[in-house]
Amino acid sequence: MLPTIEWRDNAVVMIDQRKLPEQERYVECRTGSEVARAIKTMVIRGAPAIGVAAAMGLAMSVARSKAKGTTRLAREFYKLCDLMAGTRPTAINLSWAVNRMKQVFSAGLRAGHSVEELAVQLRHEAQTIHDQDVASCRTMGAHGAAVLPDGARVLTHCNAGSLATAGYGTALGIIRAATEQGKRISVVANETRPFLQGARLTAWELVRDGIDTTVVIDSMAGPLMRDGQIDLVIVGADRVAANGDVANKIGTYSVAVLAQSHGLPFYVAAPTSTIDLAMPEGEQIPLEERNAREVTHFGRSQLTPDGAKIRNLSFDLTPHQYVSAIITERGICRPPYTDSLRRVVEDMRSEGSL
Repeated sequence: MLPTIEWRDNAVVMIDQRKLPEQERYVECRTGSEVARAIKTMVIRGAPAIGVAAAMGLAMSVARSKAKGTTRLAREFYKLCDLMAGTRPTAINLSWAVNRMKQVFSAGLRAGHSVEELAVQLRHEAQTIHDQDVASCRTMGAHGAAVLPDGARVLTHCNAGSLATAGYGTALGIIRAATEQGKRISVVANETRPFLQGARLTAWELVRDGIDTTVVIDSMAGPLMRDGQIDLVIVGADRVAANGDVANKIGTYSVAVLAQSHGLPFYVAAPTSTIDLAMPEGEQIPLEERNAREVTHFGRSQLTPDGAKIRNLSFDLTPHQYVSAIITERGICRPPYTDSLRRVVEDMRSEGSL
């Protein structure tokens, strides 16, 4: 399994996803602000993965702090929490992980723990978040494999695999689980402009796993569905509203509309940490808009003329009526999502798992 992110000599080390597939290079972060920069610049990306990265960055910052007492440490810690949470506003996993770290830190302060004790507690919590993410992905995969028949031809958009999580993946985890059960699965990966997460990252992961993979340009999805070459769609999510509206990589909405038009199931794979019950519907989800250069340039080559206006919305919103089911580590949620999503989240909370 890919080491998306890990501890190494009291530093946080992550694979540089900007360099794949040409180079397999790792970035070592030795400060919390370096982790925040890595999240912002997409060294690491994917909603669960950046939540794990933020937690590990916060733990590392306390372990490396020069603060002599907890008062100064608290100022440093909460300031870094705000920095982390603001790096990628759409993904709810990021603020969810930061809030978990805040809760552990605040409880330690109230208990009168020392700087050293707080560092140990935060390191443990960050590792727990990491390990829980891997476990939830594997459980999600086991649940989701049931919707993939033998011989299924699956379209996916962006990258929701090991690289987008602490390991195994959400949408790709389901594909992995199905193949581990002996099912013959083939994947069509949308290239996913402009960052090319499908062409660069999804294809890289699946080819390494020996899974039949075809990369297509994003606008080819419709013709493939029309010609009967796609059986179903599975994507990940960056945030799911209480009513089942889904924020995910730009282009997801178009794929969902095409799938419904052609009578194909459209599945979303997401851990319960991605479900935001405080967000009644998706229209309230902040959708990140990124630097225009991601569209205007490819490497050093300029693709668009000077003077052209650019929009680079990183995410879009897929209304719940286009979603056939939402696959979580607690099982498969189906409409009405206001009931099924609330039930799985409340079950997790009652067990102390969220």
